[in-house]
Amino acid sequence: MTTNDRSLIHHTGWGFFPIAFVARLPFAMMVVGVLTLVVSATGSVGLGGLTSAAVGIGVVIAGPVIGDAVDRFGQRRVLVPLGIANGILLGLFPVVVTSGLADPVILAAAAAIGLSAPQAAAMSRSRLMGIIRVRVGADHRPRTLSRVMSYESAADETAFVIGPFLVGILAAVIAPWAPIAIAAALSLVFVTAFALHPSGRVAAALPAGEVDERAPMAEVLRGRILVLVAATFGVGLFFGATLTSLTAFAQTAGEGVEAGLLYGLMGIGSAALALAVVLLPTRFALRHRWLVFAAVLALSAGGYAAADSLGLVVVMLLLMGLGVGPTLVTLFSIAGHRSPVGRSATTMTLLGSALTLAQALASAVTGAIAEAGEVRLAMLLPTIAGVLVLGLGLVNLGIERRERSAPAVDAAVAPAPAEALADR
Repeated sequence: MTTNDRSLIHHTGWGFFPIAFVARLPFAMMVVGVLTLVVSATGSVGLGGLTSAAVGIGVVIAGPVIGDAVDRFGQRRVLVPLGIANGILLGLFPVVVTSGLADPVILAAAAAIGLSAPQAAAMSRSRLMGIIRVRVGADHRPRTLSRVMSYESAADETAFVIGPFLVGILAAVIAPWAPIAIAAALSLVFVTAFALHPSGRVAAALPAGEVDERAPMAEVLRGRILVLVAATFGVGLFFGATLTSLTAFAQTAGEGVEAGLLYGLMGIGSAALALAVVLLPTRFALRHRWLVFAAVLALSAGGYAAADSLGLVVVMLLLMGLGVGPTLVTLFSIAGHRSPVGRSATTMTLLGSALTLAQALASAVTGAIAEAGEVRLAMLLPTIAGVLVLGLGLVNLGIERRERSAPAVDAAVAPAPAEALADR
C-alpha cells in the first residue's frame, strides 16, 4: 500500500480528532459565556450584548490577520502563543466582571479575548485540507475532501451546540463564572495540544515536484467567496439574535441564567442533521441544499417569533435546529471547494470571524431592543437573519450559473486545440 492509498486517519492519527474537537469549544463558549456572566453579574442584558459584541469585534479584527500569518508561517508558530494568551485572558475575565470595574474596562477585556481567539475550527479544516493535498492520491482527493468538510462542519455545529449547553449547565449548577473558567483551561491545554500535534508537520509539507504557491489575496475577496462570508455572517446573526432574545424571554420567566440550556435544545436536531448531511446523495447539490435548509430555518424562526409560551418556544427551537445545522455544513463545504490555493486558513478564518462577529453584533442589538421592553420584537430578529441567508443562497445560485456558462462561452469562441480535435 502506498502513502497515497492510506486513509486520512493513518496520516493524522486517531488522537487528532478529539483534540481538534475539544480545542474548538473555548471559541464556541466565548460569546455565550461572556453574555451569561455579564448579565448575571450586572443584571443588564444590554451590557451583556455589548460585551459579546466586543468579543466579536476583536475576532473579526484579528481573524484575517491570524489566517494570513498561519498561511505564511505555519500553525504551530502562531497558535501556541495565541492559545496561552487566550486562556489567560479568559481566566481573568470573571475577576474583571465581578470586581465592580467600569463598563469600558469590561468591554476592553472582552475585546482582548476576541483578539486572541485561536479559531481552532478554521485551523483544523485548513490542516486537513493540507494533508489531503500532500498525502492523498489525486483520484481520492475529491471524495476525501467532501467527507472532511462534512465532518468538520458537523463538528463545528456540535461544538456550537455543546458550547452554549455547557455554559448553561455550568452556570446553573456551579456559578455564572464557571463556563469562562472552564473555557480558559480548555484553551490553555487543548489549543496548545492541537498546535503541537504532529499532523501540523504533515500538512505543512509539500508534494514532490510542487513549489509553495499562494494565491493573491484578491482571489479570497472575489464574489464567490464573499457570498459565503456574507451567508455565514447571516447564520451568526441568527445565533446571536436567538440566544439573546431567548435570554430575555427566559428572564421574564425568572430563568435568565439558564437560557443556555434552552438554547442547547436547538442543537438536538441541528447536530443530528449536520452529521447526517454526509449521507445525502451527491445529486442533491450544495447550492440546492443551501436554499432548502435556509428556507426551513427562516420558516421555523417565524414560528419562534410568534410563539407565546415556553412549550411552543421549545418546539420552534427544535425545528430551527433542523435548518441551521445543515445550512452551516453546506456553507463550509462550499468554502472548502472554493478556497484559493495556499489560502485555506485565510478563507476558513474569514468565515469563522464572520460567524462570531455577527453573533456578537446581533447579541448587542437584540439585547438593547429587549432591554427597552420589546421582547417580542427581539424574537423577530432571527427570522430576518434566516431570510437573509435564504436570499444569499439565491445570489449564490446566480454566481454559479454565471461560472458554469463562462467556460461554455469561451469554448464556443476559442479555436479547438489539436488534442481535442484528435480525440473526436
